[in-house]
Amino acid sequence: MRVNIGQLLSRRARRDPELEGVYEAANGRRLTYRALNERANQVANQLGFGGVAPGDRVALLLGNGTEFLECFFGAAKIGAVTVPLNTRLVAEEYAFILGDAGAATLVFDEAFADVAAELRSREEPVAVTTWLQVGGTPAEGAIAYDEWRSAGDTAEPATGAGGEDLLFIMYTSGTTGLPKGVMHSHDTIVAMLMTVTASVDAHHGDRYLNALPLFHVGALSPVLFQVFVGGTVVLQRAFDPLEAWQLIGNEQVTSTLLVPAMLQFMLATYDETTHDPASLRWVLSGAAPVPVSLIETYTGMGIEIHQVYGLTETAGCACVISAEDAPDHVGSTGKAFFLTDVRVVDENGTDCPPGVPGEVLVSAPHVMVGYWNRPDATAEAIVDGWLHTGDVATVDENGFVTIVDRIKDMVISGGENVYPAEIENVLLGHEKILDVAVVGIPSAKWGESPLAVVVRGDETLTADEVIAHCRGRLAPFKTVKAVEFVDVIPRNPSGKVLKRELRTRFTYDAPE
Repeated sequence: MRVNIGQLLSRRARRDPELEGVYEAANGRRLTYRALNERANQVANQLGFGGVAPGDRVALLLGNGTEFLECFFGAAKIGAVTVPLNTRLVAEEYAFILGDAGAATLVFDEAFADVAAELRSREEPVAVTTWLQVGGTPAEGAIAYDEWRSAGDTAEPATGAGGEDLLFIMYTSGTTGLPKGVMHSHDTIVAMLMTVTASVDAHHGDRYLNALPLFHVGALSPVLFQVFVGGTVVLQRAFDPLEAWQLIGNEQVTSTLLVPAMLQFMLATYDETTHDPASLRWVLSGAAPVPVSLIETYTGMGIEIHQVYGLTETAGCACVISAEDAPDHVGSTGKAFFLTDVRVVDENGTDCPPGVPGEVLVSAPHVMVGYWNRPDATAEAIVDGWLHTGDVATVDENGFVTIVDRIKDMVISGGENVYPAEIENVLLGHEKILDVAVVGIPSAKWGESPLAVVVRGDETLTADEVIAHCRGRLAPFKTVKAVEFVDVIPRNPSGKVLKRELRTRFTYDAPE
């Protein structure tokens, strides 16, 4: 059976037509699965009427909203390939991605009207021929999305793809160079849905708060999963910790996914006298190792934090810790998902003994098809069926995986491997530290030494206090040698620290 992901929405609407599919907090819009499916059908039929054929790319430059969902499912139904665009880029970056993907259709929010105009006026024009603007008065050359969609037929379109056909191309953040387009098919996403179903405490009737941007796999995969199991998506336009607490209480949210930085912001705004998280069974957290101190604080509040580990290349799934295992394995991201195999290997490809750090390899039917137009990069990433993640982890004798850091972020000091995440974990236990990132800086004596870039939670915090907090908690070669205070740690939309930016900013030699 060739499954079409767009048809999952059709099936959910047929089975549970009056079940609430999505609540959009920014405008109060509530759509049943019947209504959401009808809007997706309108998009599908309008795209087909406009000449979009199976395999054609449709780019989405949209914030979190029902328009993103109806466009994604509508395009999928007719076999078009969605290209979700990071909403924090600039025109030059969009031009590269649109050109690389060969997208002829672009749906964009009115907030990006100026960007769209800049793209249209380039000397080397992008491939886009159809510009659809959501909200506001359409810019020159653009079509009003709402009118365009409303003119479409609500009947189910003919299914245009499925199985091994491409479903979406999601460009990586580009923290190490030009972004690469990660290709996922209908089959890889079906496999993602199956492995999550068999691994996570989620089921029909759940209400899931989505606060991450939908152009990121950490948001898109959980939202697709809600359609698969018959849950309701409570959608934040953009993450706001106070609003998140209110939505959890008012909408009886049962689960959510928040990256560690979001958990910190939530903690800073929590008021036990007004916020009621009683409905919340668990919070998944990933994108970076979750500090043990943060997990323990939430546990004390009666909120379970379950670490999850995955990549865009794995549709967001690799390892996850269960509710039963979480209390006894704080800091671990658990075991491989049900349909997923994970190994930790040394530089020779040999499995590491328990407790010894090595690179994480993943093999699963939900691993990407490859990188769009990049067979060389695909061959480098997937070797003998195993995806080389570039992440460092340890695994214990019972198969519990603990993510240590990115290989490229590792600091080598005096020949010793120093993992910044370990230092960050210790520093976040300091009551005056709100956020921190550790990078390596040059050292005449040791080659590299750790630098802590700190966001103060208390203005009285000094560099000496930060360094002193490391002593006795970390080996001397892991102790930070310098401290910089900043107002904010730069992160990409998935919550990962932009350490390349920090290394470029702070280039002085470490004091010894």
